[in-house]
Amino acid sequence: MFGKRSAPAATASPARPAPERRGAETPAIPAVDSSSASRGFTAPPPVETRRSDEYYVTKSMIFGALIEAIDLAQLSKLEPDNAREEIRDIVSEIISIKNVVMSISEQEELLDDICNDVLGYGPLEPLLARDDIADIMVNGALKTYIEVGGKIQLTNIRFRDNSQLMNICQRIVSQVGRRVDEASPICDARLMDGSRVNVIAPPLAIDGAALTIRKFRKDKLTLDQLTKYNSISPEGAELLKIIGRVRCNVLISGGTGSGKTTLLNCLTNYIDGDERVITCEDAAELQLQQPHVVRLETRPPNLEGSGQVTMRDLVKNCLRMRPERIIVGEVRGPEAFDLLQAMNTGHDGSMGTLHANSPREALSRLESMITMGGFQLPSRTIREMIVSSIDVIIQAARLRDGSRRITHVTEIMGLEGDVVITQDLLLYDIVGEDPNGKLIGRHRSTGIGKPRFWERARYYGEEERLAAALDASEAKGL
Repeated sequence: MFGKRSAPAATASPARPAPERRGAETPAIPAVDSSSASRGFTAPPPVETRRSDEYYVTKSMIFGALIEAIDLAQLSKLEPDNAREEIRDIVSEIISIKNVVMSISEQEELLDDICNDVLGYGPLEPLLARDDIADIMVNGALKTYIEVGGKIQLTNIRFRDNSQLMNICQRIVSQVGRRVDEASPICDARLMDGSRVNVIAPPLAIDGAALTIRKFRKDKLTLDQLTKYNSISPEGAELLKIIGRVRCNVLISGGTGSGKTTLLNCLTNYIDGDERVITCEDAAELQLQQPHVVRLETRPPNLEGSGQVTMRDLVKNCLRMRPERIIVGEVRGPEAFDLLQAMNTGHDGSMGTLHANSPREALSRLESMITMGGFQLPSRTIREMIVSSIDVIIQAARLRDGSRRITHVTEIMGLEGDVVITQDLLLYDIVGEDPNGKLIGRHRSTGIGKPRFWERARYYGEEERLAAALDASEAKGL
């Protein structure tokens, strides 16, 4: 046991005992509308039971006594497991001294909560531990939503107050050298596991800090696993493997939450281990398995407004680092010009993602981003650059039932006049809906037997596999 004093709360007045059983302990009601229920959607299990106000009063009292009793400087020197055991011992002593009446299960729950508050991310810890959650959305101290199975539901997770929520936000962003406060109320950061974090703090967020976490699965998904989820057909997955292996320049397009980053991670699995790969991201979230990977991350300006490193700075610097492949996490500005230049100057197999609703729209957005950079280039010149740089556009989409599908595999054919000519190799058709409200669809080949990158596949010795994948896709009518 360590601490400032052996009996931290001996002189304190006894607290009002917590009731043996809190009447408010009822299961959470999932936030599903009546129309969804009528179609038979099954809601995910509730996150936890509802906690009463007495619980939070008791927790706040014990937490205050704990902070007075422990020496945080000594605590920081311990291993996490040892620190957790020390905290549990002190909290158990405080509960005994203050005569707090609690069941064993309630006491264990309280001990875990307080340990999470001191050592982890507080009330967020049980949500971060779940692997089925895609997004965590905290709207102030009292409301926390999660996305499970493509659907958003309200949880019973709450923070003690807005001050605790801001402390948790500060703890997250400080790990990657960022800060969030009134002077700098917007911040992008990441957790240690690569999960993407966005914080917007008061006064911009009126009802308390808004924290959004885009979680990533602990087990890395592969294209073979995507076929099990029907995101892509087996023949389509084989086609994507070949596209990644023969060093096609790929642009992954899709809306928010459509699975662009997941798909990009899957494609990078087919990069040879002896290739030098450099990634550029706003918040590093790509999880490449190759041994020779250099990860770069942008930097916001400091308090004086200097020191900013933009995505364009990173992409331009990549060209001086002898890359074999350049991967841009998300193209959203003038860096599109530098990425196209990299693709067109011997860095085959480069990849990037952007937000668009179709392959045709992705090309238009790419052109718009280059124009945003102040380049006074004719439209035809920009389109010629796009056509000569990008080989394949893969479109990902999140459907209305929450499922994620690869809807287009489209290759860029060339320029006819001022129009970019594209050719679809694989499409996804929605054919109906089952009684549970899940959409039924199928991937189908467009019948193209010899895509434009055929010669590239022959160069890498993959033409037989490419022909077999296209033939199988057409034969199955997929």
